[in-house]
Amino acid sequence: MQTIPPSQNAKRSVLSVSDLNREVKHLLESSVPLLWISGEISNFSVPSSGHWYFSLKDARAQVRCAMFRGRNRSVAFRPQNGREVLIRARVSLYEGRGEFQLIVEHMEEAGFGALMRQLEQLKAKLNAEGLFDASKKRPLPFLPTNIGIVTSPTGAAIRDMIHVLGRRHPSATIELWPVAVQGQGAAEQIAAAIEKAGRSGRHDLLIVGRGGGSLEDLWSFNEEIVARALAASPIPTISAVGHETDTTIADLAADLRAPTPSAAAEIASANAAEILQRLEQAQRRLQRAIDNQLKHLSQQVQLRRNRLRHPREQLLNQTQRLDHLEMRLTAASQQQIHKRKTQLTSAVRAFSHSQPARRLDESQKKLIQLQANLQRAMQLILQRSGDTLAHRAQMLQNISPLAVLQRGYAIVLDSDKRAVRDSADLRTDQQVQVRLARGSFSATVDAVSD
Repeated sequence: MQTIPPSQNAKRSVLSVSDLNREVKHLLESSVPLLWISGEISNFSVPSSGHWYFSLKDARAQVRCAMFRGRNRSVAFRPQNGREVLIRARVSLYEGRGEFQLIVEHMEEAGFGALMRQLEQLKAKLNAEGLFDASKKRPLPFLPTNIGIVTSPTGAAIRDMIHVLGRRHPSATIELWPVAVQGQGAAEQIAAAIEKAGRSGRHDLLIVGRGGGSLEDLWSFNEEIVARALAASPIPTISAVGHETDTTIADLAADLRAPTPSAAAEIASANAAEILQRLEQAQRRLQRAIDNQLKHLSQQVQLRRNRLRHPREQLLNQTQRLDHLEMRLTAASQQQIHKRKTQLTSAVRAFSHSQPARRLDESQKKLIQLQANLQRAMQLILQRSGDTLAHRAQMLQNISPLAVLQRGYAIVLDSDKRAVRDSADLRTDQQVQVRLARGSFSATVDAVSD
């Protein structure tokens, strides 16, 4: 083999290392456009210059990255090792060490972090527009007779709400507006259903929601189109999305947030037992008032009975008549109470079938009128009984022996306190007691005549 001397070789182009790195850098930057790349941050460092240096890696490879201070000031979060990020970068080469690297121009959180940042940005925007103002929240109807529900027809949420409403508010009409609650186009379906339900004019209340899930599963209820549809709804709305710990933009835009779909159904329904309980409380107050009146009347009768001082036979007769009047009065009162209770029970039963708030108002007014009528009837009975009692007392007073004494007569009593009716019962020198209308005195019989 023959060796060719160097002087005989063709002229060679020799590059320095610096030239080589510069050429490669120029080649990379001019031939590769801006790229979007996702990965996990590692080896993150911030020198005094304020620039960020880190590696972006996945399961099989990694690449060095640099983000200069002028660019990293716009990043809304602080990068940390292990955090998944999405970057927009250009390919380059660090000439000093000949290292391949990425020059990062934009960085954002990937996955959950990005969604949370997007959520907070939309929340701040809508809040600034006044979409969540408490002054715009409308009160819910007390007893809605037609309830619309916007949710999935196959989820557990609709079954739970139907069960609760059927138990607590069986007379209410429930209308389902079926929609997809997650996935592509779900937010548009939800917003369209809210608008159609509002235009239908059939509902007193609208419930919008779904069962629990991840942030991605609930994301349809964080969309701006759904929030604006809820805010523009002409009927009051309840948002019931996920579990108690989940809070979506729909919860903030609706008139009321319920922690769960079942809780939304409980809020929307007025338990008939609660209304019946209030009616029963009114009935108990009426019964106590009647009992107090009867007790007062009994006390008055007893007081008047104690004041009477009449012959025993007449007193027993009048006492018997008073007892009879008292029993009649008690029976009449019990009959009135039973009649009103029967009417009240019938009204409650009819109300449980009809339920509208208008019927409730009419029943309450009727109850007040019945109470007033019963009060007037009781007062009339008491007045008539008092008049009868006063008349009987006056009659007894008129036939009383004391009334006879007032006309100038006297009663002569022997030593045994028995009234002397015949002079033959007296003897000379006998001591007797003479009772006048006012006071009495003792006397001695001087003589006895027929």
